[in-house]
Amino acid sequence: MDDNERGISGKRALLAIVPFLALGLMCVVFLLQWGLNLLWAIMILPPILFMSVLGWLAFRGGFMEDRTGSHTVQNGDTPDGE
Repeated sequence: MDDNERGISGKRALLAIVPFLALGLMCVVFLLQWGLNLLWAIMILPPILFMSVLGWLAFRGGFMEDRTGSHTVQNGDTPDGE
């Protein structure tokens, strides 16, 4: 996929996701420091990693672009064509 065609670069997508990944990993560290069993910290790690990868893919794929095309609503027109 060409970066100019659609989406943003992988590096920019990573920079957008890193704060959320860091927040999730800090939660794991806090759970360990709080004295919970290591198993509980390990159990929440896969969803944190999964959501980070999903977010990276969404940013990389260009979810922020307008996917409806160049259709514009004129004055007095309704979007559904009534």
